[in-house]
Amino acid sequence: MERALIVARMRPESAAEVARLFGESDATDLPRVAGTISRTLLRFHDLYFHLTEVADSRSATIAEIREHPGYLKLSRELSAHISAYDPRTWRSPADAMAHEFYRWEAGS
Repeated sequence: MERALIVARMRPESAAEVARLFGESDATDLPRVAGTISRTLLRFHDLYFHLTEVADSRSATIAEIREHPGYLKLSRELSAHISAYDPRTWRSPADAMAHEFYRWEAGS
């Protein structure tokens, strides 16, 4: 299992619509194809955080869904609400992922 945290900018008034779009997408086969275990969407002012857990690795997940029609549709629809954190440096979804530098878990 691997976790990924995507950070971007989102119009704060778009939260309900973004949740609806993900709800529709999560009701399809896309989460199964991607190996998604869980998804949490959060916002703080104009920042968007997308925490996801996948059964395999993030890179395997992206490779698996990159051309999936549902993924392409969701990405297109989200583009009206979500934009790159730093458009000058964004080249791919990997540029939007936070990098874990510490983790603590109970019982470890």
